[in-house]
Order: sequence, then structure tokens, then C-alpha cells
Amino acid sequence: MGSRPKIKRFVWLCIFIISSAVSFQWVNAQQCVWYGECGESKSVSGKRYNCEYTGPPIPLPEEGHDLMMELCPGYEYGNESLCCDVQQLQTLKGSLQLPLQFLSRCPSCFYNLMNLFCELTCSPHQSRFLNATAFSPDTDNNKTNVVEVQYYIGQTFTNAMYNACKDVQAPSSNVKALSLLCGKDAKDCNATNWIQYMFDINNGQTPFSIIPIFTDVPMANMTPMTNATRGCNESLDDGSGACSCQDCSLMCGPEPVPPPLSPPWTILGLDAMMVIMWISYMAFLLVFIGGVLGTWCYRKRTVPSEYGPILDSNVAHSLNSGVDDQGEVTCCETLGERFENAMRLLFSQWGSFCVRKPLPVVLSSLVLVTACSTGLAYMRITTNPVEIWSSPDSQARHEKDYFDTHFGPFFRTEQLIITTTLDSASVYSPYFPGPNVPFGAPLNKSVLHEVLDLQDAVENLEAAYGDETVKLKDICLAPLAPYNDNCTILSVLNYFQNSHIVLDHQKDDGFFIYADYHSHFLYCVSAPASLNDTGMLHDPCLGTYGGPIFPWLVLGGYDGTNYNNATALVITFPVNNYHNDSEKLGKALAWEKEFIDFVKNYSNPNLTIAFNSERSIEDEINRESNSDIRTIVISYAIMFIYITLALGHIHSLRRLLVDSKISLGIAGIIIVLSSVSCSLGIFSYAGIPLTLIVIEVIPFLVLAVGVDNIFIIVQTYQRDERMPQEELDQQIGRILGDVAPSMFLSSLSETVAFFLGALSSMPAVRTFSLFAGLAVFIDFLLQISCFVSLLGLDIKRQEANRLDILCCVTLPEGQEERTEGCLFRFFKKVYAPFLMKEWVRPIVVAVFVAMLSFSIAVTNKVEIGLDQTLSMPDDSYVLDYFTNLSATAYAGGVGCNNNSLVQQVYTASQISNYTKIGFTPSSWLDDYFDWVKPKSTCCRYYNSTGAFCNASVVDKSCMHCRPLTPEGKLRPVGEDFMKFLPMFLSDNPNPKCGKGGHAAYSSAVDLTNNNTDVGATYFMTYHTILNTSRDFIKAMKMARKLADNITRTMAEGGIGSRVFPYSVFYVFYEQYLTIAYDTAFNLGVSLAAIFVVTTVLLGFELWSALLVSLTIAMILVNMFGVMWLWDISLNAVSLVNLVMSCGISVEFCSHIVRAFSVSTRSTRVERAEEALAHMGSSVFSGITLTKFGGILILALSKSQIFQIFYFRMYLAIVLLGATHGLIFLPVLLSYAGPSVNKAKVMAVNKRFAGTERERLLNF
Repeated sequence: MGSRPKIKRFVWLCIFIISSAVSFQWVNAQQCVWYGECGESKSVSGKRYNCEYTGPPIPLPEEGHDLMMELCPGYEYGNESLCCDVQQLQTLKGSLQLPLQFLSRCPSCFYNLMNLFCELTCSPHQSRFLNATAFSPDTDNNKTNVVEVQYYIGQTFTNAMYNACKDVQAPSSNVKALSLLCGKDAKDCNATNWIQYMFDINNGQTPFSIIPIFTDVPMANMTPMTNATRGCNESLDDGSGACSCQDCSLMCGPEPVPPPLSPPWTILGLDAMMVIMWISYMAFLLVFIGGVLGTWCYRKRTVPSEYGPILDSNVAHSLNSGVDDQGEVTCCETLGERFENAMRLLFSQWGSFCVRKPLPVVLSSLVLVTACSTGLAYMRITTNPVEIWSSPDSQARHEKDYFDTHFGPFFRTEQLIITTTLDSASVYSPYFPGPNVPFGAPLNKSVLHEVLDLQDAVENLEAAYGDETVKLKDICLAPLAPYNDNCTILSVLNYFQNSHIVLDHQKDDGFFIYADYHSHFLYCVSAPASLNDTGMLHDPCLGTYGGPIFPWLVLGGYDGTNYNNATALVITFPVNNYHNDSEKLGKALAWEKEFIDFVKNYSNPNLTIAFNSERSIEDEINRESNSDIRTIVISYAIMFIYITLALGHIHSLRRLLVDSKISLGIAGIIIVLSSVSCSLGIFSYAGIPLTLIVIEVIPFLVLAVGVDNIFIIVQTYQRDERMPQEELDQQIGRILGDVAPSMFLSSLSETVAFFLGALSSMPAVRTFSLFAGLAVFIDFLLQISCFVSLLGLDIKRQEANRLDILCCVTLPEGQEERTEGCLFRFFKKVYAPFLMKEWVRPIVVAVFVAMLSFSIAVTNKVEIGLDQTLSMPDDSYVLDYFTNLSATAYAGGVGCNNNSLVQQVYTASQISNYTKIGFTPSSWLDDYFDWVKPKSTCCRYYNSTGAFCNASVVDKSCMHCRPLTPEGKLRPVGEDFMKFLPMFLSDNPNPKCGKGGHAAYSSAVDLTNNNTDVGATYFMTYHTILNTSRDFIKAMKMARKLADNITRTMAEGGIGSRVFPYSVFYVFYEQYLTIAYDTAFNLGVSLAAIFVVTTVLLGFELWSALLVSLTIAMILVNMFGVMWLWDISLNAVSLVNLVMSCGISVEFCSHIVRAFSVSTRSTRVERAEEALAHMGSSVFSGITLTKFGGILILALSKSQIFQIFYFRMYLAIVLLGATHGLIFLPVLLSYAGPSVNKAKVMAVNKRFAGTERERLLNF
């Protein structure tokens, strides 16, 4: 019993000791480290130290309650005591404005950040985790300044805060927000160095040193601050939602995965088309050779002589038998004969008239040509690439026009790519501990000074425009004008404010260099939008024009993001473009011309400069066209000389000037060129502009068609014998009746084919087709009228023994000898019989079918597009620019669901290799909502006038746009939204408000109805690096696919707006999205037209028309094989050439087929041999030889387009046309040609019965 009181006393003693210890710790935890503000900071002017205070927390005055609720809503107010006063809260608010503007788009991120700073500034438990370690006297206020503290922060809290903020975007600059708030690139920022940067006294914002110590366990009698955090995927108690996918990867769900690439189509590991065509070809060979051998063996048994089929047309089992004399004449044969006879009579009468009345015919032709050619006075030549390659009705053209109308045309660019010849690469060794950093040769300081001299010289260039002087400042892009008139110059020198003095800035003590341009460069490439280098220099990185300089835009040749390894500097001068303002555009063009001349003549042995101007490509195309005039003239001169000499039929030197036809050849060439002139004039009357393609290609085409017809007429006359009692006009009329239907067939086929080709949506193809179709038809009309009259006059001169050209001089005696020409004799006696041999024909078929099979197999492998380097001459400075450009390649928002516009583009940018979209879009909506928040100091207005009050203005009459109420924290809508939007778009960014929209978005929003509505808007992002046509085409396709998906998603949500992508290159590359279809359509329509016209003009012989169309189709398919072998891509230029080849192929084929059709020989072999002998030599001499010499000269052109698309393709057209028309087609006709038209045979026999002509025919 006695021991119980002792035990009680002991228990009470323990309780007292424990209570005393707890009370002591509680009292100690409730102590402050500072309170109030004292003397001015020596590190950051305008900011103050906090006053040392180690007493208990002090109740916050009532006037600070609202401010405390705004900044630190986690505290209870009432009688809450804190370690800060109202002034400290106001300082805290001002210091957090920049983080607020960039991080508040993710509420949980900013909530955690506010926790960090609220605990630091005001926590009543400061002494637990804050340790003041350095002080200085404040003599003015008789207090002590706290100049250094240690802040113990939980590592878990630190990591959680970083994880909530690491994905937050800064829309206006297309970078992560931490790149602007961490002092380095976001990829190099982590949980600890971010906080260290924010508390670093050298960052220009922190007035005294705050040393963060990261730990999750107590140390040195200090307990770390470990407040609860919110993840970016969590909402807040005040109703703020979770962060968007764009700012929080946890909200995005699974990372997007691009669809797998379609595997190549293979069979047994080989290309499927190759395998299929190889099998098909072998099957064809087996069937064909088997059929030929079987027929040959069968004929051997049934025919006594191998020549029987040729000599006897009545052998029923002959493979070559074509006429069954026992058969009756069909209706179609009769109709065909009557149509043929009608054309023959019509052209015969017309030819006789032209020879009898040459003067009226020639004068009428001159009047017609003059009247039509007068239209050339109204000729307009368009060199604008947009007008040439893009249809006015195309989607890209409509979108370009819409963009230009609502936002203004995309700015013009003048660009320099600079490398150095010096071996000036170096290694930078930082003074403070860190690895050595290699610097590329162009980043040597002396090189940078030389480049800055060049940049300054360009900036000060003056150009004359009328009576005015134009400088870069007059036309440049200055996004902050009129407040900041500095031009936008995207250059690495802008990291140094385009100043030699700033470039030379360095901090040293005479022995060691602590910071210089190396350290500033490394800082700026990681934080290009920074207003202050946090190193020792404190120079801004922001360009003088008020915007960031992204390193990937001003450096080239680096690896990854190691910009310090750059091998080239890129300087870009954006210049304003003007929509429908020729005066301002003229000034820009004048300055660009001066820029080009200056850089061309600039000389610096240490610098190698490649450059380009907005006008460069058009200038160089024009120069290329002018420089190629000489090549074209030589090419045509060779063809002209050949024509004038080859037309003559010369037998002796004595009669050389009598039998030559130089004047007739020149007249024929003039007729050809007159037809081109008429076509150009007529369409110029109609206001249709010409293109360079028309001027360069159509003379070639019309010369091929026209010269062929000239040779046919002249050589047919030269081989003909005048009948007894037949006058000259009757003879030429008869000859024209024989050959004009063939000429009419080819010319009308080409004309109809070309006119139907004008249905193409491509301006270049449409214009070419229109001009070509009309020129070909006018050429035909002039040839059967004017040329026939001139031929009659020339024959009369020749028969009178008058000299050619010097027609007044007459030879005393002599007579023209009628002999067959060498080429005709070769075709008749050697070539045609050889080709028709039994063993030659199967080889020909096998070879040509093999060519066709190969071409079909590779047709789908022909590249689509046009390498932009090919459009330039070999000696163009732009070619150097393209080469350097390739070698130094650089390249929805908050609260919205994952289907919003911004979120979809952001998702697409995550798989940039597939979508070709490289970055998150700049969203003015996100920045506007951050700018208008009531916590922000950005959106303010004068209470008295309602006018906008910039954040940098200190005026008590400036009021916040929105109240700090639950309603005010919501997004503005309706009239509220539109009320402040114009203010946002006029606000320039500044250190107190980095979200002003003037620089980044002033042109991105088209305000209508007196600023009460948004008519249109754009959100900007970048494509990835695009080098080839395939890259550009895929980028456009993927962008359109994405835009269509966004439009569809918005429509499902009840929003009827249309979203479309726009980039300056779309209007040029859109043609390639449908080029395969356009090619198939144009060539298909042309072939159909040729088939129909040939059917009608051959007397409704469907089979003949089908063989012509088949041969031309083979030529076209083989053209694709040549294009693949010769690396010729499919584009508008090559499509024009393909359409032209379709027309020229008619010349190679139609004359042969018609000659076969009208032949009255007994067998197909004989008819094919006769057609080849009589027409083959004219086709060969008229087209093949004429073109061959002229084409070879094109290989000497400086223009790569001429070398590839004209020399190579023209050569292929002529060679394929000649081989198919003169080798394959006769063989095909000998096997599968149509049977002889019995009605025509009877009509011919009846017409020539009892005449000398009958003897010649039988012979």
C-alpha cells in the first residue's frame, strides 16, 4: 500500500516531462525565420531582403486575407497567424507571375509549385524546414536582413512536383514550359536542378540565396517540407480539372503507335510484278511460238511451195491469206469504200484547185495567219509557279486563297547558309566543373564577327524603287511594331542581340574566364525564350525583335540536339508578303533583287555562302529559259537544214540548184511556225496566258507532225509518174487524194486527243493541250492549201529548169530524172523484205512483248514528284543553296478532351516519323485563357476608360479583367470572351507578362463584325525535315488526313466548322496526289479519241483502229519503262511529254496502218511490206531523222529540266515511236492485220481499168 503514492508521483512526473518536451517542440515549431521586408537586395535591383524574425507567427492583417486566399488557398484564415506580412505576399505574387502564366494551364502543377513557395514565404512552421545561415545589417530600418537560407524539401515532394509539371507546354514557342523556367532545355531539367535554378541568386529574380536541401528524413535538427501534392491527372478541390493530355502524359492513355508499313508485294522473295510479268511473258512465248511452229508445219504439208501463200491468195489454209474472192462485200466494207472515195475526191479536187489558183490560196493563207497572229499583241506569259502547276479549282488553291485573304500571304523568306573554310573547330572547357564541349568551326568567335558584319551589311542594303529608297526595315516582318520596330532576323547572332559588343561580353578576373559567348550560346540553345542568362553574363536570349530564336532554325549540320556541333549557320530574313498590293510587293521585289546582287558579289575568303530569295526560283527559271534559247535555236536550225536538204531529189551536181527544194523546205517550216503563231494568237485573243512549256514544247510537236506531212506529200510526188494527158494540177490533186486522208487521219486524231486532254485539271497540261490541238489542226489546213500551192509553183520552177531560190536564173537544158530515192529503195528492196522474213517476225514479236512486259512490271515504280534542284540551271546559285539546305537539314488545349484539335495534332506529333508533324501546335486559345486568368497581372484595363492596361504599367486605376470569384475563375465565354480577345492580340510580351499575344498570334485570328466575332483562325506547327518529293507528298497527305479527322470529330460534337491544313508547298505538291489518276485519264482519253477518229477515217475498220491504239498504248507503257530506267519522275512536265508522245505516236503508226488498209495486195505479208516500203521511208525521214539531230543538241543544255525531261524523253519518244511504227507494227499487221476491203479492191480495179496506172499497180 505504501508504494502506490510513489508510483503515482512517478507517473505524474513522466507525464509532466513528456508534456514539457512536446510543448517545447510545438513552441519551437511555431517560430518564424523572417517577417516583413527590409533592405534592398544587392543581387536583384528593385527587390528586397526579408527581415530576420525568430518569434512566433503574427496574425495576417485583414487586408491580406483575399491575397492569401488567391495565392495560398490551402490555409485557413480566421485567426491564422503567419510568418509573412501583406507586402511579402504582394512580392510573392509578382515573383510568381511568370510561372503562373506558363504552368497554370496545368492546375495541379501550379498548385504544387504554390505549395513550395507559400510554405517558404509564409508558413507558421518555417523554423522546421528553413534555416537562416547568413545575415546583413539594415541600417536604415535598424533591422537585420536575411541574405541566405537553407530550405529542407522532401525528395518525394520534389519528384511529385516535377512529375506534375514536366509535360506542360508553352504553346507560343512550341517548347515545354520547363525550358523557359529551368534555365536549360526541358530534356536536361530534372526535379532538383529545376528548384535549384528557381532559388539561384543568379537567375535575375531571386533577391537572396536559397539553398535547397532534398531529403525525406529529418537531418541537422530540421524536418523537411513534405506537403501533400497533386498528380497532373488529379483535379483540385476548387473544381479545377485534371491537366490535358498535351500537358500530362498520364492523361493520354496508351502512346500512339503508327500503323506498320505495308510490306512490299513479293512472290518467293522477289518483286511480285516482276514475277507475274515474267511468268506471263513465258506463257505468251510458249503459246506464240507453238502457234507459229504449228502453223508452219501444217502449211508445209498442205502447200507445195513455201512461196505459195505469197503467190496464191486463194489457198484456204494459208496463214497470210487475207482475201476470199468468193466472199460477198459486206455493208461495212461498202460504207468504208464510199467514205474513202468521198475523201479522196474531195482532197483531189481541192489539191487541183490549189495548184491552179496558187495566188488566191497563198494570199488567203497569209491573211488568215496575219489575223490570227495579231493576237500575239495580247499575249501574256505566266511564270508564276502557282498559276502553272496548281488548278484554280483545286483544294490547295482554294485553301491558299482563303489563308491569304483572311490572314495575309505567308511571309517571303531571304536566307543565307554559311559555312567556313577555316579549320576553326574548338573545344570549350567551362570554368565551373563540367565536361568539355566541342564547338563547330562556324561557332568560332572570329567567324561569328565576320558573319555579323555580313548580316549587318544585308540589313543596311538599300534598293531603288521608283523615286523611293527601300531598306529592309521598310518591308521586314516586325511582329511587335510599332512598339518594337526591329526586324525579325532568325540568326544565331540574335542570341547576342546582333551586337559585336555583346558577342565579346565575358566575365573574368584577369586569369580565368568564368563566362563568355560559349556559355551564353549553350544557355540560349536550351532556353531560347529566356529574358536573362542565369549565368554570370545576364544577357537575354530573346531576339531583338521580341521573339525566341530556335536553334533548329539557325543552325545546321548538327547531330541530335548537340547544336554546338553545327557545321553551318543559317540566317533568315522574313519579309512581308502582300495580297493584291502591287506597290508594296514591288518594293519587296526590288529589295530582293538588290539582296541577290549583293550576295552574288560578296567576297570573304573565310566564308562560303549559299543563298536564296523568295524571287530566286522564278528569276532562275526565266534566266534558264532565256539561256536555253541558244540551245533551242541550234536544235531547230539543225532540223531546218536537214528538212531543206532532204526534201530535194538530187541526181547530179549540175542540177543541184534546180532539183533542190530549199525554198520549199523553208516555206514548209514557215507554215509550221505560222500554225504555232496562229494558235498562240487565237488563245491570246481569248485571254488565255501562255506558259514556258507551251513555248518550248509545241514547236517541237508541230514540227514533228508538220514535217512528216511535208515529206509524205513531196516524196509521194517524187515517186509518182504523171499519167498521159494528165496536167500538173490533176497529178498533184490525185496525189493529195491518196495521201491527204492519211494526213487528215493523223492530224484529226491528234487534235481531238489534245482537245480532250484539255479536260485535265492541271493548268500546264490543259494549256498545252489547247494550244497543241489548235496548232496541229491549223498546220494541217495550211499544208493542204498553202503548201500544196507552193509545191505546184516549185514543180513548175523545176520543170522550167529554174534555179532554186534564184528562180530568175534558168539552166540552158536538162530534164528531171525520175528515179527512186536511196532511202525508199532501201526500205523497198532491203528492209521491208528482211523484216517480213518468216524467222525475223517471231523474233520481233518476242522482243517487243518482252519490252512491254518489263515496262508493265516497273510502271508502278516510277517516282512521283519533281526534285526542285532539277528546275535550276547547272550554274545557278540556287542549286548551291538546295545542296547546302539538304546537307545542313534543320528543320486542344487545357480542359479539352483528347479529341480536340490541339490534342489530336499533339498526338500526331508524337509519331512524327509517320505523320511528318514535328511539334505541338501553338495554341492562342491556351495562351489567351492563361492571359485572362484573374490571378494573372496580364489582363487589366483602366477603370475610367475601359482601355487596355499593359502589365508593365504601374497605375492604381488599372483593374483586373475578371474577379477572383468562382465565376471569374471559369473560362470566359460569349461576349466576355470577345471583350478581352482584342486586348490579348495587341499585348506585347514583357517580363511581367510573357503571354501577350501580339507577337505570336496577331495575325492568327481574323476578327470580324467590329471585333465581336472570330471569322477564322489558325494554329501553327512545323513539319519534320522534308527533303524529297515523297516526303513533301506524304506530309501533305497526312496533314489532310488529320484535318479531316478533326473536322469529323467537331461535327460529331455539333460544331460545323471546317479544319484544313495549310503550308506554302501544298499548292505545288497537291498535283502529285492525283498525278497517277490524271495520267491514266489523260492518256486514256487520248487513246479513246484516237481509236474513234481512226475508226471513222479508216472507213469504219474497227480492227485497224484497235491495232493503232494498241501500238500507241505499247509505246506509252514503254515510255514508263524508260522513265524508270532513266530516273525520270512523273510530274506535270513529264505528263505533258507523255500526252505529246501520244500525238507523235499517231504519226508513226497511222500512216502505216492506212497504207496497209488501202493496199490491194493479196496477203497480209505483202500488204505490210508494201505499206512499210511506201510510207516507212517518209515516216523515217520525216520524223525520225528530222528530230534525231535536233534532240541530240538538247543534251548540251545547261537546264537540267531540258536534259532530263526534254532530251531524254524526246529521244525516248522518237526511238520508241520509230521502232514500234517501223518494226513492230508492220510485223503485227502481217500476223493480225485486217482483211483486205473487197469493196476497195473492186473500186480500185474499176477506177484504173485500161489505164497505165493499172499496169503500174499490177507490176
